[in-house]
Amino acid sequence: MLGYIASVLPHEIGRDLRFRRDRLRLAGVLCWPERLPGPGLGMMALAVCACFHSTQGIAKERATAQARAEAIVVAPLSFFKVDDLDFARFIAGTTSGTIVMSPSGARAATGGVRLAGSAGTPARFAGFGRYNQVVSIAISNTSVRLTRVGGTETMRLDTFVIGSTPEAQLTTSPLAFRIASQSGMFNFPVGATLRVSARQAPGAYRGSFSVTLQYQ
Repeated sequence: MLGYIASVLPHEIGRDLRFRRDRLRLAGVLCWPERLPGPGLGMMALAVCACFHSTQGIAKERATAQARAEAIVVAPLSFFKVDDLDFARFIAGTTSGTIVMSPSGARAATGGVRLAGSAGTPARFAGFGRYNQVVSIAISNTSVRLTRVGGTETMRLDTFVIGSTPEAQLTTSPLAFRIASQSGMFNFPVGATLRVSARQAPGAYRGSFSVTLQYQ
């Protein structure tokens, strides 16, 4: 399950891609964009975090402080989220528009939308399989909604694109990939398109979508 965030500032008020049977390369993954039969896929998720605090003693005084350290060991045949999809801040205009977050991290606006603040980030996922193992990847829904925090206004999110070479659009029908790294570790980014209405209500919009991976 992946969260995504978009913030609208106040004051200013897919087609399926078809590929030849060529190899696509992700970070640590080779893939063949073949549709796999059957929707029944297993999904595994794992969160990884580590944190610490540093302290500096005051001159001629001695103090002791405790810090917490956390780590999670990644198991073989696991799959987990690394980063959320974040469209960052923008200004909605008097006409509708879109924000496109590419897998490479480039953010672009169309129509009446104006970008503001930081650039945002695509989603990123990672897994741990075996060298040369085939995995299938699919999206749970091709179109989902973000809802304004504290309100009922929504924005639509669609056109999920995985960062392969060339890029490929994810759908509910799985695409086949082959793990190319000797270690079996791999990762890939996912971008998408956010649909912004004219005079979209200011505020933070949140929601979630799921990416499913199955090891073959």
